[in-house]
Amino acid sequence: MKEAISTKDAALQLGLSEQRVRTLLRTGAIDGQQVGKHWITTEKALNTYMQSGATPPPEDRPRANIPIPSVKALSFFSGAMGLDLGLEKAGINLLLACEVDKVCRRTITANRPDIALLGDVWKYTAHEIKTASGLAPEDEIDVMVGGPPCQAFSTAGARRGFQDERGNAFLRYIDLILELRPKYAVIENVRGLLSAPMIHTPHADRVGDWKPEGEELPGGALTHVLNLLRSGGYGVSFNLYNAANFGVPQSRERVIIICSRDGKKIPHLKPTHSKDGEFGLPKWRNLRDAFNGMDSHKCDHEVFPEERLRFYKMLEPGQYWKHLPKELHREAIGGSLDSGGGKTGFLRRLDWDKPSCTLVTSPIMPATDICHPTEDRPISVQEYMRIQQFPDEWEICGSIKDKYKQIGNAVPVGLGAAVGRAILAHMQGKDENPPENFAYSRYRNTDEVSWETATLEKISTLKSKKSYNPNNIEKNQYALFT
Repeated sequence: MKEAISTKDAALQLGLSEQRVRTLLRTGAIDGQQVGKHWITTEKALNTYMQSGATPPPEDRPRANIPIPSVKALSFFSGAMGLDLGLEKAGINLLLACEVDKVCRRTITANRPDIALLGDVWKYTAHEIKTASGLAPEDEIDVMVGGPPCQAFSTAGARRGFQDERGNAFLRYIDLILELRPKYAVIENVRGLLSAPMIHTPHADRVGDWKPEGEELPGGALTHVLNLLRSGGYGVSFNLYNAANFGVPQSRERVIIICSRDGKKIPHLKPTHSKDGEFGLPKWRNLRDAFNGMDSHKCDHEVFPEERLRFYKMLEPGQYWKHLPKELHREAIGGSLDSGGGKTGFLRRLDWDKPSCTLVTSPIMPATDICHPTEDRPISVQEYMRIQQFPDEWEICGSIKDKYKQIGNAVPVGLGAAVGRAILAHMQGKDENPPENFAYSRYRNTDEVSWETATLEKISTLKSKKSYNPNNIEKNQYALFT
């Protein structure tokens, strides 16, 4: 970071304690970054903080009194607005964003100060949401979009599902769809939603001949959601989509559910790219395309520990820990060498001629670090933005850690635009069907028809078993989708 200022010097300039300055840096009220155990900031960041009057995060607010667009859209769990920017790119502008995270609220306000901003979805009734959006009780809502917190269903976490507070936020979003009755509703989530049960039993509690039953059966969470939406009259289609098939320079798979109030199913998203140019489409965009015209010397990034940098200096673009000399493997990744899986997230350099891997909330975590193809550093904040297709001028607020997290959690803009195009086409009675047998992701049985058929078959198989190895339950769940 250029012209770095320590917390001690910042405290003197602001007339605050060093502890208070560190708190402001951690929460993103002052822009800065952590280097080892110490925080640093810049003169520009301190000036920005002082000019803002050292104000707290934005409060909830109604939409500005400006003309309402012809297509009326509301966003929930908006984050840094990646999905919303995609909708805008397709021609759908927002009336409202709903987001509880303080730093994300700063980002929303910095870029879209005229839209309504609400916080906790539990605090507002459907009527209050419409009022904040500038709508009358009788006004129709055209589109609702949202990516409810996904950690409750992530295969990397505890998978508590609807027992988790974040899982309950998912159900609250479904309730709002059924209360507000938009013409179209969009739900975005992680791949783990496809196999998540309603209730997840921890491995430690699986004793004897335990086997999943009732709400513990795989796929129960999504089945419950589909039943709620269909009972409300919505036609539902979904699939697991790789964002690279929609012009995003990143291989990132997400479940997108699109619901239509007319009871019809919207066709699956129409791809704009394919891996090797199949179906007459352009090939996937690569990292070189994404970074074109960037000045890497004007980028903000975190730093790798010195012990990790030593290994990165031995790797070429597109390589990872397995490409190190074999005698260095254990030293490079430690005890993880003995764990299962390919461990492709360790010591990973990106390839200029391929899309990026899935961006995570930090590029410097040992098992998911993401290194520049040729420079000995993590991918920068600005490069994260290019990969997720945020406009260069989009302002991401907070500390450097906050910025990585917001961008890493976002829906790629190109994928959001594909959703917007599909909705507008259906709205105009001009559905666009994708190429037949197009492979949207690496997995099979991920669309609403094949998924439900396969899930029923899998449940039937599980119920018929007299005994079940509790150590293999996760593998047995995922076998359905491989």
